[in-house]
Formats: sequence, C-alpha cells, structure tokens
Amino acid sequence: MARVVVLGVPGETGLWVADLDAGTVAAFQPPAGSALEAASKLRASGAAILKGVDFSVAVESADDAFSGHLDG
Repeated sequence: MARVVVLGVPGETGLWVADLDAGTVAAFQPPAGSALEAASKLRASGAAILKGVDFSVAVESADDAFSGHLDG
C-alpha cells in the first residue's frame, strides 16, 4: 500500500508530497514529461484527479480535524 500522497489545494498552484511514514510534507514539482506533470496540468485547468485515495477532506485547521469538524 502506498504511504506517500501527492496533493494540491484549491487556490494554490503548487503541489505537495506527504510521506506518511516519515511524517513529512514538502513542496513538490513533478518531473518534466512525467505522468504527474500531465495530471498537474489537468488540475490547473480545473480537473480533480483522484487515484489510490479513498478519503480526503479539506478543513480550516488541524484543530478542526481533531475535533471532527468537516467545515471550518
């Protein structure tokens, strides 16, 4: 099972890579010509791309998430 997730947040042009085992998140630039770069370009045009993730929710803060809130 994959333990690394690449994600984008609406309103931000860049991507992030989260390594769940290491507990790290870092800015990410997909390699030129890669499938991730192609997906990033689709995202820039408004597409939402989901693969290998079965739950994702944006919240206003970590405190909201730990309190169980979906909306900030």
